[in-house]
Amino acid sequence: MSGEADVAGTLEAERAHLEGARTALRRMREHAESLSADAAGDWVSAQILEALLDQRIQALADHPDTPLFFGRLDHLPGDLPETVYVGRRHVHDDGGAALVLDWRAPVSRSFYQAGPSEPMGVARRRRFGYRGGDLTAFEDEHLDGRELGESRLLTEEIERPRTGPMRDIVATIQPEQDVIVRDDLAKTVCVQGAPGTGKTAVGLHRAAYLLFTHRERLSRSGVLIVGPNRAFLSYIAGVLPALGEVRVDQATVADLLGGPTGVEPDERAALKGDARIVDVLRKGLWLHVTKPAEGLLVVRGGARFRVPDHEVRELVAELRGATRYGTGREALARRLAHRVLVLMEQRGEAPDDRVHDAVARSRPVKALVDQVWPKLTPQQVLFRLLSDAEFLARAAKGVLSEEEQALLRWDKAPRSARSARWTDADLALLDELGDLIERTASLGHLVVDEAQDLSSMQLRALGRRCATGSATVLGDLAQGTTPWSARTWTEVLHHLGREGEVTELTVGFRVPREVLDYATRLLPSIAPGLAVPRSLRPGRGSLTVREVPDTAKAAVAAVRDLLSRDGSIALVAADSEVASLAALLEAEGVPHAVLTPDSAGTDRVQLVPAPLVKGLEYDHVVVAEPSAIVAAEPRGLARLYVALTRAVTSLTVLHTTPLPSELTRPTPPPTTT
Repeated sequence: MSGEADVAGTLEAERAHLEGARTALRRMREHAESLSADAAGDWVSAQILEALLDQRIQALADHPDTPLFFGRLDHLPGDLPETVYVGRRHVHDDGGAALVLDWRAPVSRSFYQAGPSEPMGVARRRRFGYRGGDLTAFEDEHLDGRELGESRLLTEEIERPRTGPMRDIVATIQPEQDVIVRDDLAKTVCVQGAPGTGKTAVGLHRAAYLLFTHRERLSRSGVLIVGPNRAFLSYIAGVLPALGEVRVDQATVADLLGGPTGVEPDERAALKGDARIVDVLRKGLWLHVTKPAEGLLVVRGGARFRVPDHEVRELVAELRGATRYGTGREALARRLAHRVLVLMEQRGEAPDDRVHDAVARSRPVKALVDQVWPKLTPQQVLFRLLSDAEFLARAAKGVLSEEEQALLRWDKAPRSARSARWTDADLALLDELGDLIERTASLGHLVVDEAQDLSSMQLRALGRRCATGSATVLGDLAQGTTPWSARTWTEVLHHLGREGEVTELTVGFRVPREVLDYATRLLPSIAPGLAVPRSLRPGRGSLTVREVPDTAKAAVAAVRDLLSRDGSIALVAADSEVASLAALLEAEGVPHAVLTPDSAGTDRVQLVPAPLVKGLEYDHVVVAEPSAIVAAEPRGLARLYVALTRAVTSLTVLHTTPLPSELTRPTPPPTTT
């Protein structure tokens, strides 16, 4: 009885600390709201200060359903504080004493990495259980050399139903994940993560950690999250704000490069994504620079100054290819003006910088530069390459075969570059040309998710945006579903222009073992070189595979049955099956939403086209007709692997036609470590 009383007393004490921390956080927010930007010296400074204050106020928001702290560390006697509470953000009382420490602070590292063999100064680690925002339980781990058992609270948090957007995993980060999260800013980190290993969450938490640790530097240079589609970005959008980071941009590659307006066959898109195209673009751009037919004549007052054609050719030869196209064009005008000023000095004049600028902007110089080194846009160059067979042949000589050149050219060319309907693949080519003309600005850090699905040219475009920074590259080679998907991470890092370490996460916490073992039957066919992942959650009874007379009717019935259970539900099917399934769900009165590339996906029941399911997770997943998903695209087996690994609690596979033969083979043996 005294044990129960002790537990109750401890809970009350911890609840009191939680209440005190919430009160202190409210006061911190009220203080931030009371501050004014009026004290700034000028209007611009006032606007900047006001924006910073707004960010501070947003970061101090207290979400009532989110635990303010989730752990506690009791340290051994020494230099460290006796007791530390670990939470999503720092909270202090009116006297400045810390009530909660940010999980990213150096002292919080031991909450994730301390263990019996390396306690890191920790005597006891306490985890807290919550329901909504109310503290309901605690669990202690004594780091005195005894082996730690399985954490019930940790398992419950991982398995908690997840209707709606992605949650942060700050309370459940595992030691191997924490090492990645806290790696140096200067390093580019590449994470090969099997389904359920938390690679996306690791990337987002790494962004939050770097912003905390290098706030001043990254607030200037910026951090960007790049995802495969807008549905995915909507799904992860709440993670960083929940961690107090409210000013991190998120975009798809298409958002970043301008947005496509046209479509094209995969075969052509794959060729445009090939890194060999770089040489074609570079040569096509520089073919516009020509030899001057005559020299330069500048008349100033009664004097005539002539730069002969051979000197102009020398200047063009010096600059051609040695600089970016736009920089070279500007430099040519300055060099020509300098030659004229030398002639002026030889006549006894003393021209200054103003004269130099005036000559560089003079009509004769501008006319000669326009003739020899014309001003170009990326669209003009690509339009000419795709519409002019003779010009393309000159640019692609020795790089592309005649058959490849024919494939690359438009079947029916638009009238002009302005009327062209550029595709996703074209956007990367335009971006490459843009960088050949003018240098692309670089960010401080870039997080790229599902990187295995990007073409070489798309990776080059992203690499330019972290040329002076670093990157976190996330993905799974087994989930590569585009015709140009990478086969190795060495290839991805090469095209990204980065050197980095590849870390492989193979231990899963999300997908039940029974489900993951079933899906990994596909691995020998789609990614034979990868280690076979394993799950820490047995998930007995989590998998159901049934042959049915009518897949659509059975799928709707399965969704209806799952409505009696907690959590989100996804019905995943091939694109060709979505319309009929939506109609049947509607007819049966099952509330649902059809996920689209731009939808937020917050409804409890979602009908998900297989191409959009990547990166998402649901408590319950029903996969309808796996063979149709496989047959829908060249890398259909990889798409099916993605669909089968989205479930957190249960997976139901329904089929009328025979399953792909790969699913009938034995499960590969687990990888030993």
